[in-house]
Amino acid sequence: MRASLILAMAVWLGAGPAPAQDDPPRQAPGSTVPLTPPQQGYPLYPDPQLPRSGDAEQLPPPSEQVVAGLSSDSVAITASFDGSDILIYGAVKRETPIPPGLPLQIIMTVEAPAQELTIWRKSRHFGIWINSDKVEVGAAPGFYAVATSGPLDEILLPEWDSRYRISLPLALRAFAGELEVEDAVPYTEALIRRRQANGLYRLDEGSVKLVDQTLFRADVRLPATLIEGSYKTRIFLLREGEVVDVYRASIDVRKVGLERWLYRLAFDQPLLYGLMSLAVAVAAGWAASAVFRKLRRA
Repeated sequence: MRASLILAMAVWLGAGPAPAQDDPPRQAPGSTVPLTPPQQGYPLYPDPQLPRSGDAEQLPPPSEQVVAGLSSDSVAITASFDGSDILIYGAVKRETPIPPGLPLQIIMTVEAPAQELTIWRKSRHFGIWINSDKVEVGAAPGFYAVATSGPLDEILLPEWDSRYRISLPLALRAFAGELEVEDAVPYTEALIRRRQANGLYRLDEGSVKLVDQTLFRADVRLPATLIEGSYKTRIFLLREGEVVDVYRASIDVRKVGLERWLYRLAFDQPLLYGLMSLAVAVAAGWAASAVFRKLRRA
């Protein structure tokens, strides 16, 4: 009993009031609150211009900011899908008059999910063309479009292009493993030429319409050979070749209806998909044979 009384007196004299349950937890000096998940218009992947959660200093907001939107943030791929047009529009938000100097410029990019691929080079041996040398690319977007308000090499400085990887040659993110060739540039250039010819890589200079250095818009054509995934859209605000502000959004591309059902069936139940394909082929062959027999009798 005496021990319990002494313990209670010690607690009452040395301990302060207990914190309320609603009080926020205390943090050590220099610690930061975790960032919230990315929302619409927030960066979809790390950006060198944005402060990290552990940085002590926060970058000041830019004097000019992009406020933009998309005509549609989703694309449905159906059996009759032959491409889609996305309207990207917006305005420049500023609290001060338009700065003097060179006029404002806008660059927009739309990028499909990246995939690994291998670029082969054919060589002729004993009169036969075969694959010889190769370059493995770790991440290459299946579709990449760049729309600008002026010539790209005139409105964007090379160092800023390298930082944000805007131009077509920089769309290929990284090489997978060690290079087996001395120079990989001809391989990547050949890939870009091939995809440009197929409409998968595009550079549309002057397609962004800019009015009074404030309002802008551009139409981006998405091809019929789209793959599913989240397409990254970036809008760059530039002055004198330097990036002032960046706006990011995403376009969700998904198969719907019969296309999606067949797509999921092929991956989830390949045996059933194969048997169904075989049955369809047999039925189509039997139907064609029956039609030709009737035509021959007639």
